[in-house]
Amino acid sequence: MTTATVEEKIAAGMSLALDGVTLSYTGAPVVRSLSLTALPGEILVLTGPSGCGKSTVLRALAGLLAPDSGRILADGAAVTTTSRDRAVVFQDNALLPWRTVRSNIELALALRGRPRSGRRREAERWIEEVGLIGFGDFLPKNLSGGMRQRVQLARGLAGAPRAVMMDEPFGALDTQTRATMQRLLVETWRTHPTTVVFVTHDVDEAVLLGDRVAVLGRAGAPLRTVVDVPWPRDRDALDHPDTRAARAKVLAALGHTNTQEN
Repeated sequence: MTTATVEEKIAAGMSLALDGVTLSYTGAPVVRSLSLTALPGEILVLTGPSGCGKSTVLRALAGLLAPDSGRILADGAAVTTTSRDRAVVFQDNALLPWRTVRSNIELALALRGRPRSGRRREAERWIEEVGLIGFGDFLPKNLSGGMRQRVQLARGLAGAPRAVMMDEPFGALDTQTRATMQRLLVETWRTHPTTVVFVTHDVDEAVLLGDRVAVLGRAGAPLRTVVDVPWPRDRDALDHPDTRAARAKVLAALGHTNTQEN
């Protein structure tokens, strides 16, 4: 696999912006007057307390939820509906249960308009890339949670979207599998650059993966802060004082007084 250059990442990724956006489900605002931008080719992490609207923001960016007020923009154009350029990877199993691993990935390729003649070959490349050689004919019910997330990652990226919204995709995994999936996400993103907006409750995961970490306030409250991560995706830098300082800023914005705890 070849790692994309910074210029290639910027060119491949999409700019996403929320401009004074208010979002609600039942009339009560979940997100109020939020302004935030995801830069082309970056990984922007959203974190915050439960119920603060992180998943709601992802749904709006994907075009699944219209704002009550404000604007949602993708490369400067208003987001009014879903688009194959903006994919979503959920935490729960969103794979089609009657389709095999290969068939789930081929569906994403078909929706992207890939020629039928080359879909199987391209799906097999993705199966190899996410480490599932030999599992192409398996149904989702016969896979472990980590394996299903590998398929979801492959399916989400196979259609070559310019932005991917990831809603706590590794939240239900055990610690070891979660670390493996984090590494796989980074490796795959470096090879197939796109803009990623990633939701997590885990501060360590946020600081590890994100170029920036946006901390949302409680439901209806404004954005608390956006923290730049000095060495994103570098596990060797997690103990560096600058990285620890970034982690402490995120924890402080979340209201933690003891910055040694998550």
